[in-house]
Amino acid sequence: MPVQYTSILAEHHAVRSQAGIFDISHMGQFIVSGPGCAAWLNRLLTNNIDKLALGQGQYTLMLNERGGVIDDLIAYRSGETEFFLVVNASMIEEDFFWLASHQDPDVILRNESELWAGMAVQGPRASAIFAAACPGEPLPPRNGYATTAAAAIVCRTGYTGEDGFEFFCPAAEAIAAWDGFIAAGASPCGLGARDTLRLEMGYPLNGNDLSPERSPIEAGLGFFVDLTKPDFIGRDVLLSQKSAGPAVKLCAIQYTDKGAPPRAHYPVLATDGTLLGELASGVLSPSLMTGIAMAYLPTAFSQLGTPLQIDVRGRQFPAIVVKKPFYKAK
Repeated sequence: MPVQYTSILAEHHAVRSQAGIFDISHMGQFIVSGPGCAAWLNRLLTNNIDKLALGQGQYTLMLNERGGVIDDLIAYRSGETEFFLVVNASMIEEDFFWLASHQDPDVILRNESELWAGMAVQGPRASAIFAAACPGEPLPPRNGYATTAAAAIVCRTGYTGEDGFEFFCPAAEAIAAWDGFIAAGASPCGLGARDTLRLEMGYPLNGNDLSPERSPIEAGLGFFVDLTKPDFIGRDVLLSQKSAGPAVKLCAIQYTDKGAPPRAHYPVLATDGTLLGELASGVLSPSLMTGIAMAYLPTAFSQLGTPLQIDVRGRQFPAIVVKKPFYKAK
């Protein structure tokens, strides 16, 4: 099977001041078309598809009837009656089944994940690298979508807090595209680097910070939910949560002293030892050189500055609730 998705950021530990990353993972690509596709997507996604002009994209979420997150994804308007969806690797089959099970007769849905390879170049030098690797080709504006003369797709989105772009080409051309970006100055790195960078910005990861048991309101993603839309799956649950206030909130947590790196599923305790929950994501931040994490906490413990304890294999390390993003550019 060909490599489906590759991220390029140069210099993991120096990425905030250098070029960007190159790692290997697999993302899914769906094509949605037909005269009723926009209205149909608006009933399945939280953001408002109607706000997208041709060549624009938006972050959005797909929910179950309980308001829980099935997946978060990027939707691009690639044509007047066509959309390009980029979904998470582990959710390709589940996402496609969910969409197909709700498909309208005037909507065409295609899973093209096996046809594409993708490379994401992230970092301050991303634009220069693209210009060197793809001379004369268009680099779209932030959250934009464009196609090249060679039938590749370029999306200016990224998920690291840095400038960057995603480059999708036919799978057979993956090696040549990879070599071209390396020659232009990009450096390979692992998925862990990209995960670290997104967490430093407080960006959630599906399967860790997002799940079918948690809603976008609980996750602090209300900005990407358009409750003025008359109908979408999960809307009534989200309306109720917003009105009453969520019982738990996804909080940013940072060590106040040195400690063992925080990891997903480590217990989060109040200062009196009461169990409050567990970490959804955690890492030793290379930019801040301290432990950072996110966890769903009872609302009463979600206020900024709330002291906590992170239990790491029986040892407790002091931490506090902080404001996102953890990393703030100077």
